Amino acid sequence: MPEIVTVETSPFEGQAPGTSGLRKKVKVFQQPNYAENFIQSVFDVVGPQSDSVLVIGGDGRFHNRTVIQQAIRMAAGNGYARVIVGQGGILSTPAASHVIRKYGADGGLVLSASHNPGGPDEDFGIKYNIANGGPAPESVTGAIYDRTKTIDRWLTVETPDIDLDRLGEVNVGDLVVQVIDPVADYADLMEELFDFAAIRKIVTSGFTMRFDAMSAVTGPYATAILEGRLGFAPGTVVNGIPLEDFGGHHPDPNLIHAKELYDLMMSDAAPDIGAASDGDGDRNLIIGRGRFITPSDSLAMLAANIQVAPAYHGRLTGIARSMPTSAAADRVAEALGVPCFETPTGWKFFGNLLDAGMATICGEESAGTGSDHVREKDGLWAVLLWLNILAARGISVDQLAHEHWDRFGRNYYARHDYEGIETAGADALMNGLKTGLATLPGQVFGPLTVSVADSFSYTDPVDGSVSANQGIRVLFEDGSRIVFRLSGTGTQGATLRVYLERYEPPFGRLDAETGDMLAPQIAAAEQIAGIVAHTGRTAPDVVT
Repeated sequence: MPEIVTVETSPFEGQAPGTSGLRKKVKVFQQPNYAENFIQSVFDVVGPQSDSVLVIGGDGRFHNRTVIQQAIRMAAGNGYARVIVGQGGILSTPAASHVIRKYGADGGLVLSASHNPGGPDEDFGIKYNIANGGPAPESVTGAIYDRTKTIDRWLTVETPDIDLDRLGEVNVGDLVVQVIDPVADYADLMEELFDFAAIRKIVTSGFTMRFDAMSAVTGPYATAILEGRLGFAPGTVVNGIPLEDFGGHHPDPNLIHAKELYDLMMSDAAPDIGAASDGDGDRNLIIGRGRFITPSDSLAMLAANIQVAPAYHGRLTGIARSMPTSAAADRVAEALGVPCFETPTGWKFFGNLLDAGMATICGEESAGTGSDHVREKDGLWAVLLWLNILAARGISVDQLAHEHWDRFGRNYYARHDYEGIETAGADALMNGLKTGLATLPGQVFGPLTVSVADSFSYTDPVDGSVSANQGIRVLFEDGSRIVFRLSGTGTQGATLRVYLERYEPPFGRLDAETGDMLAPQIAAAEQIAGIVAHTGRTAPDVVT
């Protein structure tokens, strides 16, 4: 029986307070004690008991297997009774959430840097999810951060690595490690939620699809469900084998990094629908034949039609969206007579609403959509809901979009990302915006007049907790909007995100070019924030 070993260490401040996990370059994680310090800080905060169960899985990126083996030994050293791990160390983020919930685990370690690149010189990350399957709330992440500043030891057992590729159970000291099929539980859940028979029927009738898994974690899930259970032709799923470096590609399902899919969908050879997911499987891209659907519009369109899916019929209690997401979902909620909640960015803010039954579907403009089936956003779930709706309605993606805009109007929307900018310049830009908020109302920028300008603060309707400084909002009298935020998803420098929105009522200009419609907002954003002066950038790196 291996003995528990105490390893002396020194504190580090790797995790920002309030963030859901730790995300750095692989070489940082490869430093002695680095990953171990964070994992031990998690265990010290959550305090595992003699019957505690921990789920571990990741997106298959470089360094996943190494950290999983160390986490298993540390779970044994910290007194966990059981660890459930996906075969090969694989679990998509939504699948990990489902496994935590299905098996009644106390929590889980999700090893991923989301949609960021992978490989020896790229990114790695770890976050802790709680027993509801969702990201730890700020009260827990804050305590973990505080512990990383004082930690002086971590606990482990000295045993060889286990075989992560072999299904079944093995003992590591007193710990039972169960290696499970990473796909089966999730695929079964999807078949319970959606009308697979209806989808199979349109597939049989000739409905076609292309799904780009981006050489990331969703590949095995999409292949098993789309080609296996739904009957799409072999080869429907491309880039379907998870690779440690994602094939050298950036696994972010946007129009820059999924350009090949976009080009196909805009060509004469386009299938009926194109879709993609990201590094850890929690984001989605939807493109119809000749029609890109923005994530904000996708949330609204899914919410408006969700009740055609068997598991959601008659039980839409509410919709939730992150603050930077367009107000398209608000108009659906108003028409359907359900509340729409505006939260800060971060899926953990949806968890309380979902647990309380106050919301059924949630979404973020950054291509994340999900429901109360798990407590994470879920890329493949969104794709399957789209398929279910198209099968039930008997229309194309483009037809659905136009019917939606004719009923609710259209929120023209774009996000401009300025990536890897100097942190000092980014901070100066945001500080300048905050300082000048009080002077903005009443100011005129071209055809736009500012009505309200504020720093968004959110009071959780369930527990009353307050999250302040969640982004700068500038609202105009015509209903359009600009939002400025610094993103925490990168590993070096800062990413400035500028969100631009303009509403066009039903039967107005509903099929114009987005860039043309948002030109006044783009010009106003530069005038208000001084982006060029603060960042040196004359154009965004990514437009979505």
